[in-house]
Parts: sequence; structure tokens; C-alpha cells
Amino acid sequence: SMSVVGIDLGFQSCYVAVARAGGIETVANEYSDRSTPSCVAFGPKNRSIGAAAKSQVISNAKNTVQGFKRFHGRAFSDPFIQDEKNNLAYELVQLPTGLAGIKVMYMEEERNFTIEQVTGMLLTKLKETAENALKKPVVDCVVSVPCFYTDAERRSVMDATQIAGLNCLRLINETTSVALAYGIYKQDLPALEEKPRNVVFVDMGQSAYQVAVCSFNKGKLKVLATAFDTTLGGRKFDEMLVNYFCEEFGKKYKLDIKSKIRALLRLFQECEKLKKLMSANASDLPMNIECFMNDIDVSGTMNRGKFLEMCDSLLARVEPPLRSVLEQAKLKKEDIYAVEIVGGATRIPAVKERISKFFGKEVSTTLNADEAVARGCALQCAILSPAFKVREFSITDLVPYPISLRWNSPAEEGLSNCEVFPKNHAAPFSKVLSFFRKEPFTLEAYYTSPKELPYPDPTIAHFLVQKVTPQTDGSSSKVKVKVRVNIHGIFSVSSASLVEVHKSDENEEPMETDQKEEEKMQIDQEEQQKNEEQQQARTDKPESEEMETSQAGSKDKKMDQPPQAKKAKVKTSTVDLPIENQLLWQIGKDILNLFIENEGKMIMQDKLEKERNDAKNAVEEYVYDMRDKLCGLYEKFVNEDDRNSFTLKLEDTENWLYEDGEDQPKQVYIDKLTELKTLGQPIQARFQESEERPKAFEDLGKQIQQYMKIIHAFKTKDDQYDHLDAADMIKVEKSVSEAMEWMNNKLNLQNKRSLALDPLIKTKDIHAKTKELTDTCNPIVTKPKPKVEVPKEEQNPAEQNGPVEGQGDANVGAQPAEESTNTTAPTATEKKLPEMDID
Repeated sequence: SMSVVGIDLGFQSCYVAVARAGGIETVANEYSDRSTPSCVAFGPKNRSIGAAAKSQVISNAKNTVQGFKRFHGRAFSDPFIQDEKNNLAYELVQLPTGLAGIKVMYMEEERNFTIEQVTGMLLTKLKETAENALKKPVVDCVVSVPCFYTDAERRSVMDATQIAGLNCLRLINETTSVALAYGIYKQDLPALEEKPRNVVFVDMGQSAYQVAVCSFNKGKLKVLATAFDTTLGGRKFDEMLVNYFCEEFGKKYKLDIKSKIRALLRLFQECEKLKKLMSANASDLPMNIECFMNDIDVSGTMNRGKFLEMCDSLLARVEPPLRSVLEQAKLKKEDIYAVEIVGGATRIPAVKERISKFFGKEVSTTLNADEAVARGCALQCAILSPAFKVREFSITDLVPYPISLRWNSPAEEGLSNCEVFPKNHAAPFSKVLSFFRKEPFTLEAYYTSPKELPYPDPTIAHFLVQKVTPQTDGSSSKVKVKVRVNIHGIFSVSSASLVEVHKSDENEEPMETDQKEEEKMQIDQEEQQKNEEQQQARTDKPESEEMETSQAGSKDKKMDQPPQAKKAKVKTSTVDLPIENQLLWQIGKDILNLFIENEGKMIMQDKLEKERNDAKNAVEEYVYDMRDKLCGLYEKFVNEDDRNSFTLKLEDTENWLYEDGEDQPKQVYIDKLTELKTLGQPIQARFQESEERPKAFEDLGKQIQQYMKIIHAFKTKDDQYDHLDAADMIKVEKSVSEAMEWMNNKLNLQNKRSLALDPLIKTKDIHAKTKELTDTCNPIVTKPKPKVEVPKEEQNPAEQNGPVEGQGDANVGAQPAEESTNTTAPTATEKKLPEMDID
């Protein structure tokens, strides 16, 4: 069955939520932690991902990669990359493509990885976490991205999901995901025709700050506006503390902390802890780090008041995005029903206060600050998955930056352009534009206002519309081009078609175009609407497909049919045209397949290394466990000479593990363990036998007594057994006394034997004896009484069950249910349901 998984790919940590029958659940990783650090470490034999990587941040600093989420789809020359790279312990490099990559030592050689590959590794780990929770393979998922991501960043994350073998059903904006998690369970949302409920969602995470205002009605949510500060986050607050203590300790201890990356990383870790403590505590707090640098211990103090003063410039950045979303949505503060906050940094009291003060109301924290995004992703995945029944809920997102097209205009000998999606236009969405052309042409898509963009390059892509030819009469052909912002928030020219005109015989009138238009061939529908309202009959109005349902790519039937001209009997047909797209920073299919293959190889390598380590650990564990037990549990079960030589062997093995055995192939450890177990196994077996033997003898004894009671009852003419056959009962008696003699004999012999020797009688032999006894006696003693026929006419329907129940009541001697044999007549239910008889 299909998986329903939501992944919150955070800057600092990730969360995975899954849908089960009981609802949405955020799942824990192998450390029983629901949060998995966004961290990948490279070693000589394998990679570590998540918590195992985070523990190497200081010990393996150069090869432990974190904070890479913000490098997606960015050139090495990007000012953001140049700015960040100085604060990293690992090395960013320029890849042959011009993109930023990560350089590490892996498997004892230098390797450059793309950001997609590294995020792919993290996703591999999260996928495994989901699979362990669901106990089945995971493919389908929904992954979150910041709402301010551009197309290049979004496509980069999509490629990462493919590298990890995931099928991402939707890249969802983090703020939209939170809004979904908020709205889907609300029973009291206004009806569709009523005034919607407006809620502001504020998410300040470790690296960025996002705000969205959404309107809710029953079963639907619409994102009205978003605003963001893409560099304001928890880490900026950490940096304030780090810079303060760098200066403080620099003066006090004469240390240049920034010159030593390990010291700086430790200081970052300590400052983050201190920040969290200050959120809960207003008093003076100590900052102590032992052996910080050059063997010097450092100490200082900090308190919330002083920290706030330092962070004044950061706190001043909280309000503008809040003001911005209200302005964009044309709402007043009193139109806002609630302000929901999520994200780690919204726990900073001063941040919370600023938000609350701006809106003049208490902020709500009804959502889990850390897990809301992942839960929303899982809900969206459930909505999109045919495998899951979920409350209908429609989501209208928006286009965060205005998008324009530019093209060469044959008429005006120059460039023409047109904004196809204004800022905050609903998404996903498609529009159809018409061009009049005689030859192939290129459309360049770009972000209209580069100033608004937290990204240096406004280019989105170039789309070459191919195989365009003139009409048979040499005039320009009408080319319909469909542009689209898809469910992932990615722009494309999704299709193009040529409208061919076929004149009909009876009426030679041409399609109604006029010469003026032939010359202005570049005109698209939106411009036409402005310029030539009066000629509506002649051309299509700008068509735009309505908001799509969750099923991306559903075909709109009527969408591409041009309205028929009024007079002319003109038949048209459309021919699909190929489009070649050159996207900014697109990974080629062959390269992507190579990355997918490489990820598979690295997964294999990690698995082999894990198995090798497990085999080694098994040897170590056996040594410790055995040594303990030889002086404890197993002491009586081995003679002194054997114990001494075995103990020696265990010590030798322990020494070997720390010397030559430190780094051996898996098979060597397996053989070592087998060798030790040949010595340990007999001891363990003797112990095991002595543990189980008494119970086995006891069970046999109980069985013997049970049959002796029945023999006694039969001899004293008990009417429960008076139907049994005397000759059969002699067989029972003989069998019982033989078993009793066998048991007493074996018990005596075993009791005289030393525990350090293998037992004379095995538990399985005792079980066999018990079975032999019951196999002989059970069929005889459980033979049912013959049925008494009741004459038909006397039977009263009301007491049909009488005799049966009566008989049930008479079974006073019935043995306890947990005993394995059934020595009494079958119970009432068994009589009514013959298939339950134990025959």
C-alpha cells in the first residue's frame, strides 16, 4: 500500500510525520527522538547522517556538513554564498556548473558533492525513519520549503527528493503547511458563503522568518499574502552572543577565538544553550567552557536584559513583515481572528512580545512549534494520496514574486514583455496566451521585480517554442501557449499548440483577422483585451484556467477551444508543438541518474560498514557478557579448569579487539564469535536445561495426578465416567504407573549428577514423555457420554437448550482452562458447534 509521509526539511533539524489509521503522527528516529539534525558527516568508511553526524561537528569539523539548506540552487559567486562561506567549518567550492558545492574527505579521498546530493543524503535518512515507523517501503511524500524560495531553489529540492528515491507529490510552502495543520481539524470554520476567518501564521526558525495571512472557510484555506525576512532567525540571536563572548574572552584571556574553528563551534553550541536558558530564566546565567582553547578554561555571565539590548537591531526586524502582510491583504488588525506562532525562535520572549504588541492581542500557541510543518505536510500527502480517506480540504496558495515573460517582437523590432502572474496571484494556476508567428520563437521567463528577490538572478528560464510554421496562405499562425505555476510553486511553459485554419468549401471567407493584427504578431491575449475590447469576436479573450484541485494536471476540457468566429465557416485544428526549456541551474537527466546511482552505492557502503561494526560489537558484547556470567549465573555449570581457560580466551579476544582486531572485515568477527560460542554454548545449554527441567517434571507430575484422579473416580463408579470402557481404563492405569516409575528414576539419577556435566535427561525428553502419556490416555478419558434422544412431541421450544446447559452445570470436576488436555465432557458450546470438538 502507498505511504503517506510529510517531511519538514529544516535548516537545523528535520521532522517526519506519517498518516496511520489513528491520524497523523510525528515519528521518532533510532534515538527515540522526533527531531533529526540536518547534518551529514563523512568518514573514511561511511557517512553518518542525523544525530550520529551532529556528534562529530567538533571532532570531524571539516567533514561535517550542516546549514546547507539555504545553498540550494545558488551559484558559488552568489553574494549570499560568499557571505556564508567564511563562517563554515567545511569548505564550499565552485562546481564545474558554476553552482556552489561541498568539498569533503570521504572514503579517504577528496570529494565534491552538490547541495542536491547532500540534501538527498539527509532525505535518505528521513525516508528510513519513516519506513521503520510504518514497517513498509516509502516512496510518496510531501516536502516543505520556505515560502520565499525561488524556482531554482525549488527545482533543486525536487532533484534532491529524486536522488533519495522519493516521489514528491507536492513541495509545499512551510507557512501553507502550518495553515493546513491548523485548519483541517477546526470544526467551527465559517460556512463557504460566510465571511472567512483570517489567521496570521508567524514562523521564525533557526535561519529565516516567514509570515502568512490566510483566510479559512469550511473545507478550504486561501493564502492571502506572505512576507519574510530571509536572514532573520534563531542563529542571528546565537551570533550576537558568540560575537559578544569572542570579544569578552578575547580581552580577558588574550584569545583569538575566530582563528580556531573548533573553539568557535563549541562557543556556538554553548551560546545556543544559553539563549534557550534565557528564554526560561531572567536572572544572571553563567557561561563556562572547560579547556576552551590553548587549554584555558573560560567563564562569563549574561542575562536576559543585557541580551535584549544587544539584539535590539534584530528585534526591530520582527514588525515589518507583520505590517506587510496586512497591507498586502488589505486587512486591519481587527480583521485578524488569531495569530499562531511556530518555529524555535518564537520561543524567545522578546520576539513573542513584539508580535503580540503589534497585533494588540495574545499570540496563540495551539500548534506544536516544532512539528506543525511536518504534520501539515503529512496531511497534504494524505489529501493527495488515493490510499487515504481524509476530510476534503482545498488549498489555494499564491505566487510570492511577480513573474513576467519577455520575447522578441517581429513587429516592433525589439523586446516585448508582459507580466503573466502578478504578486500574490493564486497558485497552482494555468493561463493560455496567444502569439501570431511564422517561425519558432523564444519566451524568457523572469521575476519582474529583482529588488524584492532574496536571490541575485531574476532569470527563471528560456522556453523555445519549436516547429512553428506559417499558415498555408503564408500568413502568421496563431500559437496558443499555456503557462503555468504548478503544485510545487514552479513556473513553466507547460504546452504550446499551433492553430491550423482549414477554409470550408461553401464559404471562402477567411478567418477574421485583419492586417493590422498580422503585423502586431507578438500580441498576447492579455494585451489584446486592453487594446481591442471591441473586436472580441475575432480572438480569444485571455483565458485562464481556474484554480486546480489537488490533482495536478487535471485537463480542463474546454480550455483550449477558441471561440468560433461569428460569420466564417472556418474549421480549425491544433497541433502540439515541442518546447525546449533551458532552466536556470537545471541538472541534466543523465547527471541526475548518476547521482541516484551514487546515492545507492553510498547506501550500500553505509550498510556494509554498519554490518561490519555490528559484527565487531557482537564479539565485544559476548566477551563482556560471558565474563560476567562465568563468575555469576553460569558458575556452577562449568568446572574450574574449563572456566579458567575460557576466561583467558575471552581476555585475549578483548585485547585483540583493541589491537589487530580494531579494523577487520565482517567475516573475521563472525568467525571469532563462532569460535567463542563453541566454548560457551555447552555451558549456556546446561544452565538453560537446569532452568527449564523442574517445570517440565512438574507438568508431567500434574498430568499423572490428573489421570490418577480419573482412575479413582472410575473405580468408585462416579457417574461422570461410568460410560468408559473397563479394558481401556486398565490401559490408562498401566500407562500412568509406567510414566511415574520413569519420572522417579530420571529425577533420582539427575539429582545425583554434577551441574558442571551435561544433564542425563533433557527437557525435550520429559516433554516427549508427557506427550506420549496424554496421547494414550486422553482419547479414552474424554470419550463423550452417549446422547439421550428426546421424543419430538414432548420437546418445548422454550427449553431446547435445557439439557445442554444442565450438563454444562454438572461439569464440576472440569479442570482449569489453562491445562493442555481436556479430560471432561465437551462444554455446552462445543456441543452446539461440533467443529470445535478436540478429537
